[in-house]
Amino acid sequence: MTSMSTPDATRTRLRNEKAILEAAERVFAQHGYRGASVQAIAEVAGLPKSNVLYYVGSKKQLYIALLERMVTRWNATLDDISVEDDPAQVLEAFIRSKMQLTKEHPQGSRLFAAEILGGAPFLQEYLHGELREWVRARARVFEQWAERGLMDPVDPVWLIFLIWSATQHYADFESQVLGITNRETLSDEDYRRITDFLCRVILKGCGVRP
Repeated sequence: MTSMSTPDATRTRLRNEKAILEAAERVFAQHGYRGASVQAIAEVAGLPKSNVLYYVGSKKQLYIALLERMVTRWNATLDDISVEDDPAQVLEAFIRSKMQLTKEHPQGSRLFAAEILGGAPFLQEYLHGELREWVRARARVFEQWAERGLMDPVDPVWLIFLIWSATQHYADFESQVLGITNRETLSDEDYRRITDFLCRVILKGCGVRP
């Protein structure tokens, strides 16, 4: 996004960019890429359409930026892990951070899910490049933990998929969860219990103790 120089201009830019990203996440999640428009995003953000284009360049650039930002948020906990770390602490922190993001950014999760269900036309380069290499690097650390006897030799890629899907379920399939549990919304206590449950089950399945 375009930068300015003065402190006041910088604050304005950051405020507008935040408003645009939040508005775009809502509009894209509700209408999909094809159904969304820059004009609709501008209206939700409370900004002129020309301002939105000035900051983000195009609808496509904004859409891809939102998708990649969501994955970056999800995976940040695992970015700097090493074989010297404790797998129990790393995996629990990963699950807990993912559940917190599911609670705080459900629209972003649904947006990503919709893109994947649609064949990921805007993410092919990212999935086959940066994200694939990211998964391979983390998988190697998991394998080294197993070699040291710190966890069972589970398939590390399937484990990452499992944590992604199990945590994102409560955003992507919220209507199903609420309907079956007869709730209007999930409370903080619900999220705590769900998170504890996932930590206990996944860590036990990996042969590590929380």
